[in-house]
Amino acid sequence: MIKLISFKNCPFVQRVMGALITKNVPFEIEYIELSNKPQWFLDISPNGQVPVLITETNKVLFESDAIVEYLDDKYAPIENVSPEQKALDRAWSYQASKHYMAQCGTMASKDKQTFDTRLENLQKSFAKAEQQLNGSQFFKGDYISNVDIAWLPLLHRAAVIKQQAGFDMLTGFPKVQNWQAALIGSGLAEKTVPQDFVAVFSHFYLSNTYLAAVMNGTECNNSNRCTPETSSCCQ
Repeated sequence: MIKLISFKNCPFVQRVMGALITKNVPFEIEYIELSNKPQWFLDISPNGQVPVLITETNKVLFESDAIVEYLDDKYAPIENVSPEQKALDRAWSYQASKHYMAQCGTMASKDKQTFDTRLENLQKSFAKAEQQLNGSQFFKGDYISNVDIAWLPLLHRAAVIKQQAGFDMLTGFPKVQNWQAALIGSGLAEKTVPQDFVAVFSHFYLSNTYLAAVMNGTECNNSNRCTPETSSCCQ
C-alpha cells in the first residue's frame, strides 16, 4: 500500500491527500515532527521536507507537484481533458501551491503591519481566482477537479482562521467565498487533515501572533477589520 509521510500542518500534504482520496486510492499516513525529524526520514527524503510518498514498489517520491502528477499518471484521472486543458489546470493549480508558504507566513505574522503587508500580497492570488470563477459550484463546474484540490489548503485554512479568530482573509472576493463554502461543504477538507488539525493549527498560528491578538480582542476584529492594502510550513 502507498505510504504518505507528513506533518499535521502541511498544506502540500493536504493537496496530495486530496488527490488520493478523490481517486479512491488506499494509502496509509505517518506523521513526523519537522522540528525533530527522525533519521530514517532524513535518509529517504532528498530535501528533508514533506510530503514524501512511498509507492507500492518502494520508490520514494518527493515534491507535491511531482507526486500529484504521478498519481494522475498511475491511476485513473479525475477527469479526461485535452493536453491544452491539462496545461491550464496545472497552471491554475500552481497559482495555488506557490502561495501556500505565503499564507503560512501571513498567518504567522507577529504584528499588524507585517500581517497587512503579507495579506495584501496573498490576496493577489485570490483576486486572480475571483476573475476566473464563473459562478459554478467549483472551479470548473459542479465537480471537484485537480484545480479545486490544489486550492483546498488555502481555502480551508482561511476558513479555520475565520472560524477561530473571526478574521476573513477572503473579504472582497464573493465568488471565492462561495467556492470555499462549496469545497468545505463537500467534506473533502476534513478528510484530508488529521482529526486534531484545528487544535494543532490553532496552537501554531493562533498563539503569539497578530491573529491571536485579533482572536482575543486586543486588536481589530473582523467587524471593524484593518484594511489590507517565514514560517515553518512545509514545502
